[in-house]
Amino acid sequence: MFHGGEERGKALAAAVECAGADGPRQGGSSADAAEAWGRVRRRLRAELGEDVFTSWFARLELEAVADGCARLTVPTRFLKSWIEAHYLDRVLDVYRAEDGAVSRLALAVRGASVREAGKRPEPTHAARADAGSRREPSATPAPAAPAPQPAAASDTDIVGAPLDPRLTFDSFVVGRSNALAHAAGDRVARHEGPALYNPLYVHAGVGLGKTHLLHAIGHAARAHGKRVIYLTADRFMYGFVSALKAQTSLAFKERLRGIDLLIIDDVQFIQGRSIQQEFGHTLNALIDAGRQVVIAADRPPADLESLDERARSRLAGGLVVEVGALDEDLRHSILTARISAVKAAHPTFAVAADVVAYVARQITTNGRDLEGAVNRLLAHATLTGAAVTLETAETAIRDLVKNREPKRVKIEEIQKLVASRYNVSRSDILSERRTAAVVRPRQIAMYLSKTLTLRSLPEIGRRFGGRDHTTVLHAVRKIEKCIGEDTGLNEEVELLKRMLQE
Repeated sequence: MFHGGEERGKALAAAVECAGADGPRQGGSSADAAEAWGRVRRRLRAELGEDVFTSWFARLELEAVADGCARLTVPTRFLKSWIEAHYLDRVLDVYRAEDGAVSRLALAVRGASVREAGKRPEPTHAARADAGSRREPSATPAPAAPAPQPAAASDTDIVGAPLDPRLTFDSFVVGRSNALAHAAGDRVARHEGPALYNPLYVHAGVGLGKTHLLHAIGHAARAHGKRVIYLTADRFMYGFVSALKAQTSLAFKERLRGIDLLIIDDVQFIQGRSIQQEFGHTLNALIDAGRQVVIAADRPPADLESLDERARSRLAGGLVVEVGALDEDLRHSILTARISAVKAAHPTFAVAADVVAYVARQITTNGRDLEGAVNRLLAHATLTGAAVTLETAETAIRDLVKNREPKRVKIEEIQKLVASRYNVSRSDILSERRTAAVVRPRQIAMYLSKTLTLRSLPEIGRRFGGRDHTTVLHAVRKIEKCIGEDTGLNEEVELLKRMLQE
């Protein structure tokens, strides 16, 4: 239960006070602060659910803890405003529970130098060697950041997010899981003439490198003289809403449609009927005019339930490429490249081949955890002065190995497995047939969709042939009752759960 307006006001007041605190004097060791922050993130994920956490907290980072104040940063003003309005008091409560030394929070936008006129300078995210200063950690390593480059003259009249100068094709590590996406992105960026593979749609889980690929496409396209705009979904929403308020929405639309390449990241977060309609109109206008569009999301177009059906159909009509999980060889290559990049700033930092191999075997989730492992090893080497051994590596990455995220189960996978198990077709499950041979598998598939996914009852109903949410609720309650009375059915359902989660 969220606190009321009075508590939220107190949290915001504490944030303002914290933002004005002097100097980043660290309370306790940096390792202790990082460990506490890790506990806070895990607790928020558990309490709020995977969807809410991924939407609003995956890019929330700890900058420092000073004088009882935890300084947190996010990549955009839109995200900062949303967290302050809806979750700041909740985050503070969780932080206090996990670290009694923290009594206040400060939320800032990474890279923002000054607040609006008349306001106090905004805390900035300290430059770091690790990839945490980017908008989303990538599965691929990045070399030390060069000095920021000014925007190209052709882009000065376009409102967009800046491209990270470190995220290029040169720093993108290619493996079996991302080779097709890399090749398609490289071809699109360098192609002359009418748009190719339009739109190019890349989908992948968190930390597998899709944001790195989008930035690399943008850099390569600009190097070939193309007018490029890169937008995150929240930046697109913020820009459109701001244009509506300022009565400049027509100019906003024309700027978006007057470019050569539009790149939009995390399109699954686009919300609101009017914004979705404008997104669809912009998408159609660019594609019809032969302009290239590149889109990234965490799921295929068909799974974007909240997006307008016509926009989903247009996205699916292009080249849809999935970036799969990192295999061990790719993880080893990423670690090797990341360690080499870190050595440029820390020449004495060395990691033996057996330690690299051990970390690559143990961390199987995503690039974020691989970079976190390198940062932990670097902290051990620089703070203690001791060599990095297998024993120290095991201790350093223990939490990364222990807290692997569970596999995300898709409704389509549930439908296919249940259909195969009960010797019916998936189309039978989605049909209106009411025979006992079809009704029972359909109800089991609905029950598994409710228990193994975060989809709502109306969403599940739509995925089962457009059924009403009351039909799904009836099926869930029916199977719950049956498995409590029928041991054989209970064992069958548990087996299906294990097969889906493996």
